[in-house]
Amino acid sequence: MRKTIRLTAISMALASLLLGCASVGPSYAAPAATNQLQLPAEYKAADKAQHWWQQFNDPVLDQLIEKALSNNQTLAAAEANVKRAYAAFEDSDNDGWPRMDITASQQNNQIPDSAPQNAGQIQRQASLGGALSWDLDLFGKLRRASEAANARAQGAELAWQEAKVQLLAQVAASYGDYRGAQLRLTVAEQNLGNLRRTKQIILARRDAGFASDLEISRIDAQMYQLQSTLPQFQFAKAQANATIAALVAQPAEQFVVDGALVKGEKQSLPELTTPLSFANQHNYLKFRTDVAVAERELAASTADIGVATAELYPEVSVTGFLGFIASPGLSLGSQNEAWSIAPGLRWQATELSSIQARIRGAEASQQMAFARFQQTVFDALAQMQTSLHGYRTSREQQLSAQQQVTATEQAVQLTRAQYEAGTTEFLDLLDAERDWLAARDQQAVLSTQSFQRLVSVYRAFAGGLELEQGTQQIALVKE
Repeated sequence: MRKTIRLTAISMALASLLLGCASVGPSYAAPAATNQLQLPAEYKAADKAQHWWQQFNDPVLDQLIEKALSNNQTLAAAEANVKRAYAAFEDSDNDGWPRMDITASQQNNQIPDSAPQNAGQIQRQASLGGALSWDLDLFGKLRRASEAANARAQGAELAWQEAKVQLLAQVAASYGDYRGAQLRLTVAEQNLGNLRRTKQIILARRDAGFASDLEISRIDAQMYQLQSTLPQFQFAKAQANATIAALVAQPAEQFVVDGALVKGEKQSLPELTTPLSFANQHNYLKFRTDVAVAERELAASTADIGVATAELYPEVSVTGFLGFIASPGLSLGSQNEAWSIAPGLRWQATELSSIQARIRGAEASQQMAFARFQQTVFDALAQMQTSLHGYRTSREQQLSAQQQVTATEQAVQLTRAQYEAGTTEFLDLLDAERDWLAARDQQAVLSTQSFQRLVSVYRAFAGGLELEQGTQQIALVKE
């Protein structure tokens, strides 16, 4: 009973001592992220963020993203890294608890023949119990190490989320490349058909004696020039298909973007038909996982300073044994109880200079992490603003290109009618055809660019955008 009371008193004293101890080193406080992002007035605020790619109502894109989220190996590696990081945190967090190793031993000793008593006899002793050890962590070294491991585990999880953001954007952007190449190929083939019809008009006029072989040769040259661009678009389409295949972890030679479509069904370049809106949040940086990753690394590096600083102080530990020790013929029971307790102290008194150097190194690492955090914030703000400006510009260009296509098409129709009537020259028709072909191709290029820049907006805001139903159309979407 006295032993039990004594052990209880010791435990209470140690617990009280630990409760009164504080961790050395700086305590972490998250920096106030710079929030200088001002949204243009045209963008409407919405209530909550959604799966942004679903706003395009494109079933093929939806399926590709679903496959990428399920199969992409880079994402799988990032997820495995999260598990590893949290396992490391759990291991570090357990260091602050008492440890017990179950031990059992049988010891045999022979007494020397020269001994005055029991000479030559063999003595046997058995023991069973728990070997206890506890690092009291009076100055918070283990607690700070646990803080650092926890912050890095959280950072790994955020990096996994960042990998998702990047993967979604890569799939959407590559899909835009695929549809853009497909669109330019379609436009080129349609333009080729228009040139063939123009050639038929010229042939008819030549047969009637109103056109020359030179005019035939010049329209042929334009047709061949247009035909030479088709392989380029076909290659761009195949390249985008291969990129998407890699993102969804499928062999490129067996993968077809439009494989899920019904034969004869076509899918065009995705485009929003309702206004682009933003989630109703006062701080859009909260959606940026790269900023959050940088903040968690700053927290971890701050805790590392405490780990290094704690080495300036003594490390106090307690070891002991609780169990049974018995000689031969005696059973292991209450009469053979045994215990021991041995406080210990370790202090690196002769290495203080090296410890100070390690502290300075940890402080420098924390300064680096803070600088990286700040730069990540500034980069994020710049990317957000630039993406909005880029999308706005591309939409303005796209609307102008549409007007240009309409105007050049009308010019071709008028010039073609005048040429058939013999009231205008062939060169006027040729120039009108060239302008129309160039305008249609430029429209396809700008449509692809507009989609890519919209994807960049979603990437910049990490999906913190949505469409607000029922809002008035704005100039940033096709009317």
